[in-house]
Amino acid sequence: MANIKSALKRAQITRIRTARNAAYKSMMKTAIRRFETSLKGADLDSAKESLNKAIRIIDKLAGKGIIHKNLAARKKSRLTRKLNKAAS
Repeated sequence: MANIKSALKRAQITRIRTARNAAYKSMMKTAIRRFETSLKGADLDSAKESLNKAIRIIDKLAGKGIIHKNLAARKKSRLTRKLNKAAS
């Protein structure tokens, strides 16, 4: 446990940021899950819509630095491939 006031503050800020980042990642995973669920429902219009929402969230997190830009690109690519495969 930290004894210095500034170290205590940094530890508190770390806890706050960790919780916020976990919430953002959960939001991303939920968006991806909703896309995959709509894709299984065989409704391509809703799948495209949910894909756009998921991509928007992934880009937002990559821009904030919560996930790496290459992870974001990989996730978007794989989701888009799934949609294209289902469409064909």
